Amino acid sequence: MLWNLQTSELLKTTLDLDDDTISIICNKFKQKLREETFDPTGSRSIDQVRVGHWEESLVETLSDGSAAESLAARCYDLWKSSRLELLTLSPEVCGLLRRLRGRYKLLLLTNGVAQTQREKVEVAGCEEFFDAIVVGGEHAEQKPFLSIFTLCFHMLGVEAQDCVMVGDSLDTDIQGGFNAKVRATVWINRGGGGGGGADDLVKPDYTIPTVLDLPGILEELK
Repeated sequence: MLWNLQTSELLKTTLDLDDDTISIICNKFKQKLREETFDPTGSRSIDQVRVGHWEESLVETLSDGSAAESLAARCYDLWKSSRLELLTLSPEVCGLLRRLRGRYKLLLLTNGVAQTQREKVEVAGCEEFFDAIVVGGEHAEQKPFLSIFTLCFHMLGVEAQDCVMVGDSLDTDIQGGFNAKVRATVWINRGGGGGGGADDLVKPDYTIPTVLDLPGILEELK
């Protein structure tokens, strides 16, 4: 990935590290990111928390961690900017969303920390394609809880049974659709395999390999 390459180059040129050591640092950061818990009411911003992830990863890996504090902020800035640069919608997806919005009400519902998700939405230019955008981190509960779906229905002025939930996560998107009792759930299974583990208990109404196949499902549901 782009951000891995650029961050790796920074670590290599700044600290003269070998590829194995750089890989350990980056993998530690990714693990901390996966395990991250963030309290938006706390004293630290999400940016500060993630700078801390980089600093901890550097200190834990290097025998001399004296440069960790100053380098951590640079690693984070590079990781964040490079990551955002990758967030683009393909022309095909943009065209699909425009066509769908001409016939349906569309709402984007995403889990995550409010700041980071809003940054992604802005960079990807999602606003023009949706009637509303809801970020779970701005509310008391996120997918798959019923309350966030109820909020979405109210925002669009629709009933649950008139809605279709489309997403790539079985345990948040599809399970959330079931909890909300929408008309149908559509799972985008890009990998082609099963969900794995507990996800196998969640059975979507429809499975497609790409969102570009969604119009066929919607025609079938008419």
